[in-house]
Amino acid sequence: MEFDLNNLVRESVRELKPYSSARDEYISDGSKMVFLDANESPYPNGINRYPDPHQRQLKTILAKQYSLSPANILIGNGSDEVLDLIFRAFCEPQKDNVITMPPTYGMYKVLAGINAIENKEVLLNESFELNVDKILEAINSSTKAIFLCSPNNPTGNSFSVSQIETLLNNFSGLLVVDEAYIDFATQSSWLERLGQFPNLIVTRTFSKAHGMAGLRLGVCYGSAEVIAILNRIKPPYNVNELTQQKALQMIQNTAILEEQVAEILRERDRVVQQLEKINFIKEIYPSDANFILVKVDDANRRYNEILELGVVVRNRSTQPLCDNTLRFTIGTPEENKKLLKVLNSL
Repeated sequence: MEFDLNNLVRESVRELKPYSSARDEYISDGSKMVFLDANESPYPNGINRYPDPHQRQLKTILAKQYSLSPANILIGNGSDEVLDLIFRAFCEPQKDNVITMPPTYGMYKVLAGINAIENKEVLLNESFELNVDKILEAINSSTKAIFLCSPNNPTGNSFSVSQIETLLNNFSGLLVVDEAYIDFATQSSWLERLGQFPNLIVTRTFSKAHGMAGLRLGVCYGSAEVIAILNRIKPPYNVNELTQQKALQMIQNTAILEEQVAEILRERDRVVQQLEKINFIKEIYPSDANFILVKVDDANRRYNEILELGVVVRNRSTQPLCDNTLRFTIGTPEENKKLLKVLNSL
């Protein structure tokens, strides 16, 4: 199906002249200069200057890691900001719609509501797989984007490559694949195929495998044309200096990331084996993420019992198709040992 980005961009965004900050107009090459252009405090304390509005060092490293260009990358204040920018750039309030597939990450629905965009929900099937035919039936001339999380939250499973390909090839809007949990999956990232699909956007977060939830750092990967539009409307200094500095230190240490991910995967397998022995757990759903979704006899009762014994888990029973389910994040070996001890005591 023919994809025309100009038909998707909101008219107000297309005609917008973006704000030009002081750090857009003069880009330092490292020379020693006297900076009197941005009305900053002149007294050095490590954070008295505005941060790089385009996070050039971070983008250079990420581009090299994934064999992309910095022009394919937008960095945000958490992936939630990145997702919000997609709504704001491409969806006309009170007119356009998006499609989501519950049970899934709840912020898609929240962001649709904040931006006054209709959210069409097409439930996953009983196996937590995409219902591609129904998704395609739900598309109309006002559908600007489809949001899917793979591996999915809270179900933990990755969606079929062939099903996602079908959506990409039969939808003239944007398909956003949220890969928050991709580091724990065996399936390849859609970043490897970014150049094949002009309507593909991939979002990532540093909050999960990278262990930087407190930094609030998210990334959007897409065509240079899509990223240029999102850059038009992003706040000028959306990622602060301390976040950029800390992220630069951490993302280059891939050995620690690989070691921690490997331990979480080993622990995930061990926890699953032990959960199979607990009689009030009725089903354990397959997971490609750093968590496990389980069906229990009475989720509200079990949640409260577990909480009283010092462990906080997530009750997902309010989500579609998730009646009487609890979600266990994989912790350290000691934390997982505590969880299992608590479960076995009930």
